[in-house]
Amino acid sequence: MNCNNTTDPNQKLTKPPWLRVKLPIGENYKKVRNLVDNNKLHTICESGNCPNMGECWGEGTATFMILGNICTRSCRFCNVATGKPEPVDWNEPQRVAETIFLMQIKHAVITSVDRDELSDGGAQVWYNTIKAIKMLNPTTSLETLIPDFKAAIKDITLVASAQPEVISHNIETVERITPLVRVQAKYQRSLEVLKILKSLHIRTKSGIMLGIGETKEEVFKTLEDLKSVDLDVVTIGQYLQPTSQHLPIQRFVHPDEFLELKEYGYALGFDYVESGPLVRSSYHSERHVIPGLGKLRFKNDLKTKIHQENLYQIDSQI
Repeated sequence: MNCNNTTDPNQKLTKPPWLRVKLPIGENYKKVRNLVDNNKLHTICESGNCPNMGECWGEGTATFMILGNICTRSCRFCNVATGKPEPVDWNEPQRVAETIFLMQIKHAVITSVDRDELSDGGAQVWYNTIKAIKMLNPTTSLETLIPDFKAAIKDITLVASAQPEVISHNIETVERITPLVRVQAKYQRSLEVLKILKSLHIRTKSGIMLGIGETKEEVFKTLEDLKSVDLDVVTIGQYLQPTSQHLPIQRFVHPDEFLELKEYGYALGFDYVESGPLVRSSYHSERHVIPGLGKLRFKNDLKTKIHQENLYQIDSQI
């Protein structure tokens, strides 16, 4: 894996074939689109220009974004608008819960903008949303992708007390370039958030983007840092520049490099490692709630790979 190669920031990179995705089509996609629009909800699928939106919405799933669609922070990788947010909509939790009920989905993901202007960072709305979803959808598993709440134990504990199956907080990138990528965030603070969550006996998850100037050694170190706070699930994906105003892509990472990182993650002891060019925080998140599933799938894939290599060697000798 060679993470050291970078390109001229003024040179436009050609998207490789492994990053091409299908256009969103189909009846399920239209159904989700209508439910989201009719209930005046926000999704990170749209705000984040997620490349998997067609696939996920086509399967009847979506990642809902609560607390509005205007963020108080200005991360250079994110397509969500920055500015002064609208007042808190206290009816939003019920609308989200009702939409999930209408979608009849078995697993839901909730995220939010940062609301640093609120004394609790929006923790009460988070709690109300999780509770409303669970009351109306008792069999639906839930992942919550939370902001850092400035590592306030009181606010993080309130969210955790609503008992979602997984709480995720993304570290996003390596420590050296965190100030460039997440202007108001702190690498060590994100680790502290994940440490607090684990102390509350929560299944934890975090994510990293590649292709923005990190080195191989830095990526390995970030994975080691995440494992040091007993993280359960890690996602690793390719950064894609939302607009020309956002952080430029330094390089497109080859699928083989993502596979190497997956192997390294499992060697470190993570319970689930999701690593690939199109991986995003919520991609295949329904699998991430199940302890042991990731390791089992990886072992089975490894056995299949070894079996195929053995067959190839036998064929070569015949």
